[in-house]
Amino acid sequence: MAWLYLFLAGLLEVGWAVGLKYTEGFTRFWPSVWTSACMIGSFGLLALALKTLPLGTAYAIWTGIGAVGTAIFGLIFLNESREIPRMVCLVLIVAGVIGLKFFTRTSV
Repeated sequence: MAWLYLFLAGLLEVGWAVGLKYTEGFTRFWPSVWTSACMIGSFGLLALALKTLPLGTAYAIWTGIGAVGTAIFGLIFLNESREIPRMVCLVLIVAGVIGLKFFTRTSV
């Protein structure tokens, strides 16, 4: 269950990272509400995952999901750069996240 919590926390991290772009410095009400809700949900699920997962592993995977997910959102919806070195770096992040998942034992 901890891995599911962590995955969902990572998806919510994408939600709040993307949401920050649309809050305009938290001056727009509904984007700010959405972003804040995603932040609270993301941190709450990360906290649940940390009950059984090692801190370093969970945090690295959480930020990895958030970074890659946000970058993919930017590629698809914001027409951000698709240069090969950038894509290689995203693949390396994904490989690291997968590696951490498969080489980590839970504490409980």
